[in-house]
Amino acid sequence: MLDRLGVVTDGAFNASLTIRLDPDVNIEGLSIGDFVVIEGRDYLYFSMISDLQLKVTDADLIADPPWNRDSLVARALAGTGTYAVAQVKPMLMIPRPDPKDPFVDVTAHVRPVRTIPAHFAVLRPATDDDFRLVFGEDRNQGPMFSIGTPLTSDIPVAIDLERFIERSNGIFGQSGTGKSFLARLLLCGIVHRGVGVNLIFDMHDEYAFGKESEEGQWVKGLKELFLTRVQVWSLDQKKREVDRHVQIGLDQIEDEDILLLSEELRLSEKAPLAVAALAEHFRSRWLPVALGHNLTAEEEERLAELLDKEIVHSATFGALRRALSVIPRREYVVPQADARAIDELIALLDRGIHVILHFPPNSSTLDHILVANIITRQVRRVYMEKVERYQQTRNPAHKPRPLMITIEEAHKFLNPQVARQTTFGTIAREMRKYYVTLLVIDQRPSSIDREVMSQLGTRVTGKLTEEADIDAVLTGVGNRAAIKAALESLETKKQVIVMGHAVPMPLMLRTREYNEEFYRAMQTPAGQEDAQPVDFDAALSDLFGDE
Repeated sequence: MLDRLGVVTDGAFNASLTIRLDPDVNIEGLSIGDFVVIEGRDYLYFSMISDLQLKVTDADLIADPPWNRDSLVARALAGTGTYAVAQVKPMLMIPRPDPKDPFVDVTAHVRPVRTIPAHFAVLRPATDDDFRLVFGEDRNQGPMFSIGTPLTSDIPVAIDLERFIERSNGIFGQSGTGKSFLARLLLCGIVHRGVGVNLIFDMHDEYAFGKESEEGQWVKGLKELFLTRVQVWSLDQKKREVDRHVQIGLDQIEDEDILLLSEELRLSEKAPLAVAALAEHFRSRWLPVALGHNLTAEEEERLAELLDKEIVHSATFGALRRALSVIPRREYVVPQADARAIDELIALLDRGIHVILHFPPNSSTLDHILVANIITRQVRRVYMEKVERYQQTRNPAHKPRPLMITIEEAHKFLNPQVARQTTFGTIAREMRKYYVTLLVIDQRPSSIDREVMSQLGTRVTGKLTEEADIDAVLTGVGNRAAIKAALESLETKKQVIVMGHAVPMPLMLRTREYNEEFYRAMQTPAGQEDAQPVDFDAALSDLFGDE
């Protein structure tokens, strides 16, 4: 038996199993959190050590112990009068490989534990092969992608990126835990393996270009790693080395975009009524009218009529105009922008080219919410139309490419007050069937709407100290007590818990290094394929189904 540790002597399905350790096993060589395997008759039980205990067969031994542990008496009692036990929690069960049919893939049959092994089933350490059997293997191609190693070993653990992008996901942790670098790892994996396409709102210049880490090392951005497979569009009109500069027209800003900015603009309680009335009467021209920009004689007359009849109260309108005056001061806001620009951005995504939307260094929450909501609303509309077209034609060429939208400071878009109004809230709740999901990154998960949190398929969580944040991350998670204890024990940097749809069981990991070795792994032939220049007329025709 390979490195046998002991045998099952007691336990219960709803608790843990008691393992009596063999006399020659050094208990100091075992640690809480070590992964082990119980070999049952029909199944292998992938398990974790949850506790270690010392036992005696006769209480008198405690009252009068041998004082020299190396004495003949102490050695004679070891394994008979004194012994050690491990408490082990089975996490997954796998059918034992059939010696008569060694080519059957048992990996597909990894399942949650539904039973327990019998007395005297043997316990042994988990091997590299066990980890590959349970978590799959990162072969630098395909959907399995290594993100780190268990805290107690150096065995790479892979997550299934195809399952990852099937649902919305979250990366959480207090400031300084490395959320952005972990997000880079996952985004690089999605680009390199081609399992989907990314739209990344780079609000703090974290992903597009090189950046200095907290350790003082210069690390590469996605544009440097993947060249033509990633495009950077920037709101900063002075930013060089980008693929395109983005402008937003006043006529592209809808009333709901402004209402989402109520806190940032300090709108009055009556402002939403005024905004709704202006939008109803002036349609896409409502904001230029509200600002008094280039009004026609007819628009001036209609506005005066609304004010005279107090459909829009004059004092409310005056306060609204003053609040809205900050909008056209943004460098990227123009009276009328290129109507095709956002459609062309979506066409790039449709062709498998990843897009990073880069914000200026002095951008604020107002800029983040305004621009992200405008673009994402259009993305949502196009993807819904594309799915409807695919369902009608059943033509594989019309099937949308899975899209993941990444946003930082997610609580600003998904807090309980606005989650039901923002496009992001709609995506988190409903857009999985339209092949659009979110990757939300935040240090305050307790500020995110609980319904949205419950929809997150995979959660990658670093150190959290606030009780409310910990409870929020564990929304809808089983075995909460054990995972909460593990979460509280994490170190501040480079340690996370991964749980949910993309992994077969919750797991504490030491995150993969984002370094030269990683860069080389991303530059295999699969990662070096150049994207072809996009013919936007043809791409838009394909995207919108034009004849």
